[in-house]
Amino acid sequence: MPKTREQKKEILSDLADKIKKAKSVVFAKFDKLGVKESEDLKKELRAEKSEYYVSKKTLLNLAFKELKLEGFDARKFKGQVAAIFGFGDEVAPAKIVGKFAKEHEEKIEFSGGILENKFLSAAEVAELAGLPSKNELYAKVVGSLNAPISGFVNVLAGNLRNLVYVLKAIEGKK
Repeated sequence: MPKTREQKKEILSDLADKIKKAKSVVFAKFDKLGVKESEDLKKELRAEKSEYYVSKKTLLNLAFKELKLEGFDARKFKGQVAAIFGFGDEVAPAKIVGKFAKEHEEKIEFSGGILENKFLSAAEVAELAGLPSKNELYAKVVGSLNAPISGFVNVLAGNLRNLVYVLKAIEGKK
């Protein structure tokens, strides 16, 4: 049964609201994706504060036009298109979809994306998926900051260790 004009307006306002709140949006072609696989993907995305949303291309175009984001045309995407909104980490949706595509014999593939109000090609989204997540980057920074301190502590402990070895050697001679 076709949707009424009111239902379409409600969907459009919901879609525009999601686009406003999202830090990043990834568009993916999902023609070969089964229901079980789709549910698994949605579950993974929810865990990372992301949302998988399927909509008609015309509604996507209207939502972007309503938000005055020019240059977007969903009609250039081939097949059925899902919009994956990232509300937490900007890179998380791309990483999850990229990992999922590798695990499921490429039943889903990137069509494009949006990051910081700039449109990205499918290749750029694939590169984004290869980047480390925010938590991984934080861990690397903390590790880099901690390395000199750890080295300094080891040097100081080395002097104490050597003193203990010398005292044990003297004790052994006596």
